[in-house]
Amino acid sequence: MVDCSGIIYAYQIGEDGAAKSLLPIQLDSEGLPTSGTVANSEVSARITASLEGSDLTWVHLDINDASSKRWADAELPFLDSLTLDALFAEETRPRILEFETGALLILRGVNLNTNAEPEDMVSIRLWIDGSRIISVRKRRLKAVTDLRERLEAGVGPRSAGDFITQLMSRLFERMEPVFTELDELLDDAEERVMEAADTKYRAQITDIRKQAIVFRRYIAPQRDVIAALRVSDKPWLNELHKRRLQESLDRVIRYIEDIDTIRERAQIVKDELASALSDKMNKNLYLLSVIAAVFLPLGFLTGLLGINVGGVPGVDDPAAFWIFSGFLTIIITLQIWLFKRWKWF
Repeated sequence: MVDCSGIIYAYQIGEDGAAKSLLPIQLDSEGLPTSGTVANSEVSARITASLEGSDLTWVHLDINDASSKRWADAELPFLDSLTLDALFAEETRPRILEFETGALLILRGVNLNTNAEPEDMVSIRLWIDGSRIISVRKRRLKAVTDLRERLEAGVGPRSAGDFITQLMSRLFERMEPVFTELDELLDDAEERVMEAADTKYRAQITDIRKQAIVFRRYIAPQRDVIAALRVSDKPWLNELHKRRLQESLDRVIRYIEDIDTIRERAQIVKDELASALSDKMNKNLYLLSVIAAVFLPLGFLTGLLGINVGGVPGVDDPAAFWIFSGFLTIIITLQIWLFKRWKWF
């Protein structure tokens, strides 16, 4: 008996878009089973029969469940060992590998899970051909949940081409609010730096730039994936699908340009902050230098007259202190006048 408990959900999709679940369970809004998945040969046989049929079949697996890999090894003979290893790899980068019958795609979407960082992007690994879609996830991805909900509502993809174009569209639609928020954070940081430079803004600006770098690292390769699909000669990609892929490609290119802009602006703001802090420090040091210059001759004179030897003038004169104080005041006044004349301050 083949354990199929690692299957999150499986659908058989007709040409009219009607989706039939192949699992005897109900799913919650996050695509998780509300009760334990029944691991039995009947369910596995039903899914395998659907994969061998002409209707589009989508099977979504959880890499965290060890039974997923065992089930895939036993029930997916149309995938070679290298393709299976790529689907179940621990670490992935966005890419596409085209085969005669289908294509292996690895994509990434922003992490919108609770208490997660959006830049910690979630991967989705896919084998797709004309009638079969095998997807593997490590963490939940909202775009995949969106597709499942559309299938449940009867307005989901009707073909493999529809599936991949709708998935990419949802992946990138989910990214836009994240990039907008990042841009607004940078605007706010820039405004604060212009108003009053403070070292506390340095960490915020560095974090924004770091996020932009991470986003670009995973989004830029997806541009190449879409570009490759757009010119692919796969029979399940028609002209309409390629036009939709072109729209997704244009959107990704715009995102990459926006990310590059955010990264460059963050560096400029950081440089402005460093310059403002440096100017502030130089101003303080300059002020201290002027004060030191003012008191330098005073310290010399008081030190000279304070030596403990005989012959110091005014020792026996009661008015000597006031005369000396007046003399120091004249020196300070003369120094200030000279400094202003020389435009030292």
